[in-house]
Amino acid sequence: MCKNGNPRKIDKCIRHLIANLNSHGVATIASCCGHGKYPMSIVVMSLRSTKENFDIVSNVTIPRKSKFYVKDKTGQFYIHETLEVVQ
Repeated sequence: MCKNGNPRKIDKCIRHLIANLNSHGVATIASCCGHGKYPMSIVVMSLRSTKENFDIVSNVTIPRKSKFYVKDKTGQFYIHETLEVVQ
């Protein structure tokens, strides 16, 4: 649930994975399955510091607290920092 009370939209292709992580105490902040075009991303708050977030799939630090997603020319959303890791 977002801070404003609206439910989060979680990609159907990873909905069960995110629910499982959350049920085991891993609070996810953002996620994207990649839709076959981009790498999967699951952003959580770092245990090392409450001032950084990171993607548990690529282990990349994500410097933002919000607005994690970027939209490409086709309208597909992804998390930019994880794209840089695979290229």
